[in-house]
Amino acid sequence: MITIKRINNLTELIASAQEMKSHTIAVAGGQESEVLSAISDAVEKNLINAILIGDVEQMKSIAAKEKIDISHCELINEPNLKNTAKIAVKLIRDGKAQMLMKGLVGSAAFLKAILNKETGLASKRLLSHIAVFEVPTYPRLFLITDPAINIAPDLPQKVDICNNAIKVANAMGIEMPKIAALAAIEKVNYPKMPATLDAAALSKMSQRGQIKAIIDGPLALDNALSPESCKIKGIKSDVGGEADILLAPDIEAGNILYKALQQLAQAKIGAIVMGAKCPVVLTSRSDSAETKLLSIALAAIVSGAE
Repeated sequence: MITIKRINNLTELIASAQEMKSHTIAVAGGQESEVLSAISDAVEKNLINAILIGDVEQMKSIAAKEKIDISHCELINEPNLKNTAKIAVKLIRDGKAQMLMKGLVGSAAFLKAILNKETGLASKRLLSHIAVFEVPTYPRLFLITDPAINIAPDLPQKVDICNNAIKVANAMGIEMPKIAALAAIEKVNYPKMPATLDAAALSKMSQRGQIKAIIDGPLALDNALSPESCKIKGIKSDVGGEADILLAPDIEAGNILYKALQQLAQAKIGAIVMGAKCPVVLTSRSDSAETKLLSIALAAIVSGAE
């Protein structure tokens, strides 16, 4: 893995991606204006090369209408959206692309193509979603996982989720990331609150070197991000107030936290899916071109670091 200096903000994320050797991203269903805008911007900034799979006439029409330059992208015509995912996955398997991105194709068809046991990109690891946040009121970047894929992960699945997030953190220059295993309280309360026991187990596993990170939990969100909160509550923790990664106990908590930061805290976000044989950009159709661009840059960092 290529070692880079720790990335402290999303401007540095873009700059670091520009310093990487350009890899190619395959986009399934390129006929969507925000996707085309983000891809065009990423190519112009020398973050990536791009292959767009979809209805070529629609892509060209959208690009012309929105004044988006896609002249430097390779275009593959495939009007059937489900087939665009299969083609994009095959480009990864054939070594013609190193990153994958969902465009207009539906998430179910996109993930089905990735997880196909014979023709897909599944690995031994669980797929999980990792988002990096830049919040105006917080002094550094932090990651949240998993707000989008795994509904109610058990302990072994949380180990995979941690390892996927650690790989992203390592690529961002965080050699030994600090992970806060989140819960509503700071003490184990089992069986009423099973997530607290999972958090304690993960903490012990990290102490014994089973997970290559510093993990503490259960920690409430304020303890994870605020040294003052830890001081007031008398919590002694190597992670408290300095968390690099916030591990959500389940998808509800992770998704609500993600969207609260996005909608109420003016957060800027880049997000990818890890656990496949390449980084995957799986943004929402409602995400802005900026979020898609930052997600592409994050994928480029991870791909370039391997």
